[in-house]
Amino acid sequence: MAVTVFTNATLVLPDRLVPNGTLRVRGGRITTDTDIPRDPPNVIDLGGAYLAPGFVDLHVHGGDGADFMDGTAEAFRAVCRCHARHGTTSLTPTSTVATAAQYDRFLQLCAELYGDVPGGARIVGSHFYGPYFARPARGCHPDQEFLTPDAENAARFTALAERMPLAVTVAPEIDNAEWFVHEYAPRVQVNIGHSHATFDQVEAAVRAGARHVDHLFCAMSDRARLRQSQTYPMRGGVLEATLYFDELTTEVIADGKHLSPELLRLAYKVKGPDRLALVTDSMRAVDLPDGNYWFGAEGSGEKVRKRDGVGITLEGSALASGVMGMDHGVRTMHAAGVPLPDAVRMASLTPARILGIDMDVGSLDVGKRADFVVLDTALNVLGVYIAGEKVV
Repeated sequence: MAVTVFTNATLVLPDRLVPNGTLRVRGGRITTDTDIPRDPPNVIDLGGAYLAPGFVDLHVHGGDGADFMDGTAEAFRAVCRCHARHGTTSLTPTSTVATAAQYDRFLQLCAELYGDVPGGARIVGSHFYGPYFARPARGCHPDQEFLTPDAENAARFTALAERMPLAVTVAPEIDNAEWFVHEYAPRVQVNIGHSHATFDQVEAAVRAGARHVDHLFCAMSDRARLRQSQTYPMRGGVLEATLYFDELTTEVIADGKHLSPELLRLAYKVKGPDRLALVTDSMRAVDLPDGNYWFGAEGSGEKVRKRDGVGITLEGSALASGVMGMDHGVRTMHAAGVPLPDAVRMASLTPARILGIDMDVGSLDVGKRADFVVLDTALNVLGVYIAGEKVV
């Protein structure tokens, strides 16, 4: 089995940069093999470019004209190929608020395509997102089926966890939320999101086993929002609880539109690079021109508009999902003042740890999959490798 040797690389490790580095790949894995193989190694000189672990996206809806809720294998593959162009080598398809039949089809396709999408990012899990939102906090999601967790629907939706990592988002204030978290946290990753919960309700969810919060600062309660319905004392919401509880990891949409540089720096300072992941939260308009697009299933989701590098509602009153790839997020985070190793770590090793797949991906450690991205000095993608094979 031939060895591929990447030379003259600036390796991006979780805590430092290593100039003039070398990385060897054999059989789709990073190796220390230095024996001279029967066939001469394939040597690739990167000319000093950055060699970083492939990005891992925990929260992604679509790209290149397709959405994971479109209900076809080709839509899944199109999204995965799109995000591979932006350095993402592993992702978890994320659903939207939809109908029961659409939820079931989404979960079926996640299972069928788990582990391998040729030429695109590898599907490494599933993010079941929508039915357990608080309706007032739905944001740009379609106003379709919001459900109260119960034994029947929860068992049906979480059956996929027997085959692959599964994250399920729940708003702590909805009926039966605490029961759901306590019952299912041992089997699935329970996220908190699209919620107007109080600090106390989040604390109860944390005690029950919730461990992650979706897109910090977005579609969540905070002191100011709760103040509208309370007099005194002021109470904290999801935002304050996320920053307070060390047990909670979280994520930011670092597209330069959802959050200002100071909010990105605040999240980084308080949560740190081991508890803060970068996500795209991107919809089907990635790599497409400005215009109107379906968020969710084509023809039955919610119409939103891509304009000026972000998704917005049609009337222009609120943001509506991301439209950029993960490479843009890394550039934005680094430009906000975050050291490059930490910015890359939040796009690779940290989300891999949140998913529980960090033994296999997320860094350039020997034995891990040879999934990595080559970046120029401006952090633009020059090449993407999955299992040692160039896909971009």
